[in-house]
This record gives sequence, structure tokens and C-alpha cells, in this order.
Amino acid sequence: MRLSDIVPLHLATVVFPDFHPLAGQEGVVRGFVIRHESGPILLDTGVGLGNGDIDRWYQPKSVRIENALAEAGLDVTDLLAVVNSHLHFEHSGQNQAAGSCPVYVQLAELAAADAPNFTIREWVRFPGANYVELDGDYDLVPGVRLLSTPGHTPGHQSVVVETDEGLIVIAGQAIYSAREFLHLKSTRSLLEGDPPPDPSAYVESALRIIDLQPAAVFFSHDETTVRAIDSRPMADS
Repeated sequence: MRLSDIVPLHLATVVFPDFHPLAGQEGVVRGFVIRHESGPILLDTGVGLGNGDIDRWYQPKSVRIENALAEAGLDVTDLLAVVNSHLHFEHSGQNQAAGSCPVYVQLAELAAADAPNFTIREWVRFPGANYVELDGDYDLVPGVRLLSTPGHTPGHQSVVVETDEGLIVIAGQAIYSAREFLHLKSTRSLLEGDPPPDPSAYVESALRIIDLQPAAVFFSHDETTVRAIDSRPMADS
């Protein structure tokens, strides 16, 4: 596989509500397709449709996952697997569109999804949901490993892909941005201002990713990629 076999998908833009640390700012929501020889693997499904609270609070401009995949030349029926980095509303909102395709998620994350105010439960617990429940790291297919990276949520997971250019990490929200990645790499500590729910687990997970010395790192909420060649964030093309 090559770096170019990892395809970012634009799934939504949101405006953060008053109760959010980034209140008033616009944010991007991204998914990713891994073009593996066994079949395409989708990481995250974006914001769901038709929930009044989410529409009012976040003003999402959502892309249907079918349309996002079509931009990459794929149909949802082509998918080998779906992986949820975690089950917050903007990462799992269109899981139902995957149909009978297996959706890989950590056990701890499914348990958290049943708690109040964690996610939109009906977007996760719908009839016919085909979850494959994991407990830790998991080799999905040759060269693609799911890495347990809790901290942002109890069952967050990232994806490590072996490519000709080296290890590539799709961090999801284990690390929020390229700026945060570079800060963590240089200081091995959190940025100030927006502590995660479990700071110690978050830092441990982030450093686990950093210590892999990946050739490139992608993020769910930042349209830049950190590349090891110069340790500077570069805009995705």
C-alpha cells in the first residue's frame, strides 16, 4: 500500500455552540477510506441527519456518506469494513448507511454510548446494527491495525497502516490537530485551554502514536497532515 491509498473524505462542517470550548468557531469533520487489496475500509461515517438538537446546536452542513464515498469512486456496498474511531455524534451518525457491513468498535465505547449525553443513541443502537466488539488492539487485515487510544473517550481507537512510505496513522480524535501533535511531540504534555475528559489516558495514547514515529498522521478535525520528513504540518491536497 501507498500513502495515496488513504483517502480523506469531507463529511461535514459544524459551528461549535456556546457551551463548547471552541464556541462560535467552524470545524471540519473528516472520514477516511483505506484502499486495501482486500477491499475498502471506511473510518467514521460523519454527522447523522434530522436530529433537532444537533441541527440547532451545531448547524451541521452534512454530507451523506454515500455521496462522500462516490467522490472517492466508491459505493457503500463496496466496503469491506467500517471502523468507528469513537461514537460521538459526528463520527458515527451515519453508521446505519453501512447496512450489513461489519462496524468495528471498542467494547468500552459501546458501553459509553448507552450513557446519557454521550452521543445520539439512535444513531448507534439501530435495528440491524452489525458491530464487531473489540477489547484493545486488533489486526483488521494485513497491514492495517486498530490501535486502542482512549482518553478523548473511553473506547477511542486509531488506525495504523503499513505503507511503502512507512507507518501512517489516522489518529481520529486521539490527537485533535497537527498543532497539538507537534506540541505533544516536543513537550510530551497537553496544550492548555481544552483538557480532554481523561487527560492522563489522552497523553498516554497520544504519545503511543508519536512514539511509533509515523511517516504521516491524519486527523479527524484538522485538514492538515503531519509528515515526518520535516515535522511540519502540511495541507492535504
